[in-house]
Amino acid sequence: MSAPVFHTLGCRLNAYESEAMKELAEQAGVHNAHVVNTCAVTAEAVRKARQEIRRIRRENPDAPIIVTGCAAQTEPETFAAMPEVTRVIGNTEKMQPGTWKAMVPDLIGATERVQVDDIMSVRETAGHLIDGFGRHRAYVQVQNGCDHRCTFCIIPFGRGNSRSVPAGVVVDQIKRLVDKGFLEVVLTGVDLTSWGADLPGEPRLGDLVMRILRLVPDLPRLRISSIDSIEADENLMRAIATEPRLMPHLHLSLQHGDNLILKRMKRRHNRDDAIRFCEEARRLRPDIIFGADIIAGFPTETDAHFANSVQLVQDCDLTFLHVFPFSPRKGTPAARMPQLPGPLIRDRAAALRAAGDAALARHLAAQIGQTHRILTESPRMGRTEQFTEVRFAADQPEGAIITATIAAQEAGTLQAV
Repeated sequence: MSAPVFHTLGCRLNAYESEAMKELAEQAGVHNAHVVNTCAVTAEAVRKARQEIRRIRRENPDAPIIVTGCAAQTEPETFAAMPEVTRVIGNTEKMQPGTWKAMVPDLIGATERVQVDDIMSVRETAGHLIDGFGRHRAYVQVQNGCDHRCTFCIIPFGRGNSRSVPAGVVVDQIKRLVDKGFLEVVLTGVDLTSWGADLPGEPRLGDLVMRILRLVPDLPRLRISSIDSIEADENLMRAIATEPRLMPHLHLSLQHGDNLILKRMKRRHNRDDAIRFCEEARRLRPDIIFGADIIAGFPTETDAHFANSVQLVQDCDLTFLHVFPFSPRKGTPAARMPQLPGPLIRDRAAALRAAGDAALARHLAAQIGQTHRILTESPRMGRTEQFTEVRFAADQPEGAIITATIAAQEAGTLQAV
């Protein structure tokens, strides 16, 4: 008998949860199964999940296939209708030890085939902290769910409302990770800047960051994943300005560069808010760089609207762009708005990616001759404090923070001597 095989689609949080599920499944004694942890952010993501399931069945004709994740939560009937699928479990159920124990010994017939409950009724974070994900950089989930209802987004219906992990629990976990030798910790969540709103006293993300840095003095590097810049609080900005152990890289949920489209998206910031945040963060920490999520081809988007998104790359001095071609999600308000033609959406997405590639090339060129502190992830690869990938010509000690000078750039990465 073999351990279950996990296939993870989508975000870093999904990858984190796959690691947690792997522990739960192995502890329960689940064997010989394939688990597909799906993403629902776009219709293309759901299509890829179905494609992956069919591929797994072709290559493993007798193995049970368990489908979970956001797409399973929002579209359980889609996957239940697939003959390849043995079991469909929701985002809450997948983190419960009892779900996995109930699959043993008869995975196919022990319990109901579809286990997907109302995730909006969930009020607490699941107790699935894991002490390590990755070999040298650990990811710590501190928040799940989202209370906002952007008109394009299906994720709140896959993740539920916002729930926070208490600060003391987070600090204790990070202490354990540092004791195990991890040099960098990344705080993750679905809507990270909403952390604390459901906790006593309503602390903010900046409070959590400052507390971690104060109570875990041996942690060399703390990193924040994607944030909503309009929710950045005073302590978070103070940490950016004064805490060198907080890494100078933020990924921003911007979504668009035009005010009318932002309003139709039901975003809570406008174009000037985004530019002002980037300017202020850069004033506080001159070496900080930004990534961003931007949607191309949102319903009603004109050439002028789109031009504002392209211009935002320069106005915010973005470095790493994650471009989403708009994809209507059933049940969202944007799906009922006038849609743009598919070829036009694809062309605009390509243009945005080209702007992102040019921005990244400018950042890489500016690093030549600079000295960086690099966390090595393998003997020949590591990442700077700004999360830029670096390649080495000779082997380096793995899992160490080393100082190196950048000699060149090639294929989207830096080359160190």
